[in-house]
Amino acid sequence: MKDYYRIIGLQPAATLTEIKGAYRKRASALHPDRNPDIRAHAEFQDLQEAYDVLSDTERRRAYDENRRRSLIEHPIETAREIWSAYLKAALS
Repeated sequence: MKDYYRIIGLQPAATLTEIKGAYRKRASALHPDRNPDIRAHAEFQDLQEAYDVLSDTERRRAYDENRRRSLIEHPIETAREIWSAYLKAALS
């Protein structure tokens, strides 16, 4: 499961206004027309996916519920995914 909050750079309690602002800021930095880095294109697609989910009230509610359930039902696997994504981002 992708951590959309990490991708967009916000905490789960973020408001819709904060989500829109963070998306615009990151999108302008990662947009393929402005950033020729090959990784930027993939990161931009992940950012767009995160924004599509988090900016839609129903999709965000379903995502948050699934995220909570994953932490409760599969805590070790979920923690491994979170740390793996974090370390990958920190080391790259």
